[in-house]
Amino acid sequence: MPTNGTNKALKLQFGLINHESRYLTAEAFGFKVNASAPSMKKKQIWTLEQDEQDGQAVYLRSHLGRYLSSDKDGKVSCEAEQRHGNCRFLIVAQSDGRWALQSEPHLRFFGGSEDYLSCFAQAIGETELWAVHLALHPQANLLSVSRKRYAHLSPEEGEISFDCNIPWGVDALLTLVYLEGKYCLKTCDSRFLNHDGKLVRESGRGTGYTLEFRSGRLAFKDCEGRYLSPSGPTGTLRSGRCSKPGKDELFDLEESHPQVVFQAANHRYVSIRQGVSISANQEDETDMETFQMEIDKETKKCMFRTNEGNYWTLVSHGGIQSTATEVGANTMFDVEWLGSRVALRANNGKYVCTKKNGQLAAVSDTVGEDEQLVLKLINRPILILRGEDGFVCHHKGSNTLDASRSVYDIFTLHFSDGAYHIKGTSGKFWYVSSSGLVCSDGETPEDFFLELLEHGRMAIRGKNGKYLRGDKGGNLKGDGETADASSLWEY
Repeated sequence: MPTNGTNKALKLQFGLINHESRYLTAEAFGFKVNASAPSMKKKQIWTLEQDEQDGQAVYLRSHLGRYLSSDKDGKVSCEAEQRHGNCRFLIVAQSDGRWALQSEPHLRFFGGSEDYLSCFAQAIGETELWAVHLALHPQANLLSVSRKRYAHLSPEEGEISFDCNIPWGVDALLTLVYLEGKYCLKTCDSRFLNHDGKLVRESGRGTGYTLEFRSGRLAFKDCEGRYLSPSGPTGTLRSGRCSKPGKDELFDLEESHPQVVFQAANHRYVSIRQGVSISANQEDETDMETFQMEIDKETKKCMFRTNEGNYWTLVSHGGIQSTATEVGANTMFDVEWLGSRVALRANNGKYVCTKKNGQLAAVSDTVGEDEQLVLKLINRPILILRGEDGFVCHHKGSNTLDASRSVYDIFTLHFSDGAYHIKGTSGKFWYVSSSGLVCSDGETPEDFFLELLEHGRMAIRGKNGKYLRGDKGGNLKGDGETADASSLWEY
């Protein structure tokens, strides 16, 4: 079974938007539900759980871990700690991408507005329809359930193919873009997948898909009611003839780990091309010079995985080799972030240094020039940031950025000798103003420094040495002293 280091599909979490563009909300007080919120925060996020036995019924779990239920009179609450009969719903997907939720035991439909929600309608009307807004980070790897292969952009063919055993490099990154109630699939070079399998620059009728959930898996239904599936020897992703999803039409979304290349003080790239010893001796970047950075959730230490599936490990006399098949103490490294450079400290307490022959060895007590590496993040050419209060997006009517929105803007990331320039949708650059606000209308690029500090989260430091954070008013500011919850970003 192929795996991206986790082999775990992401939990399907989403917001449900009613006919008045308000989100279904689970209140902590009295376990009541309403549809009053204009945006998606924690209280508006629901987790879908499917019945393992029949695969048809679903359960909706709130952020409090309680289940949505409806009694025979249509009264709705969200206080059940365990799943039971009244918590069972059927999803009736509509052609426009919206869902109707039908109580399985009572066969009535769930809907309403504000505080007046019930599950008593005998037929589906406008008030019983809910748009689905995915809450997970929209950049991921896509696994075909039937082929057990990952999607990647095949630029020479101009298509998305499913023929990768592991999702490697920038080509394996796909971005889900939410447009007018449907989802588009965007490749790393900013093209959209049309349902005929072609990649196009502009979104349109043929690039929007309705998401359907089957047994915890995803299916993508196109504008003509047919489903995406891999076809042919390379697994070209396009709509088939199928109007009902089977195994071929099912996919898992998996977390996309950061993948990086290192350049040593000798200006060569760190590589495994020469064998098991990790050496800085190459002049170009290929899969052999790309390493997947997996951050341990507890210790925050990093493991570096090769495209052959092995990990860097500390061996005798301080050598670093790519021979470990399992994670252990010697595969863990501390990363010290030094602005445009990083230093790595191995399990023996020594810093990794580049020797005269290019080989890496953990033998140094202090950080000098030979212990410094340039770390380049290669699989986020387009960047979507989500903080503790929501996504980063342009502020309407000004040059500042919001950090608490339920919708996201897509920014582009340009590497510059260990620093990054961040470009907005207008083609202008981010910078930190004299008042500390992050602005997005710069004519010239300004350096920012990325620090990959936690599993799935990064901090961004401005050239003033301060961290970018979301303030209480929802603004993105460049004045954070420490990398705390307000300055850590899912990417």
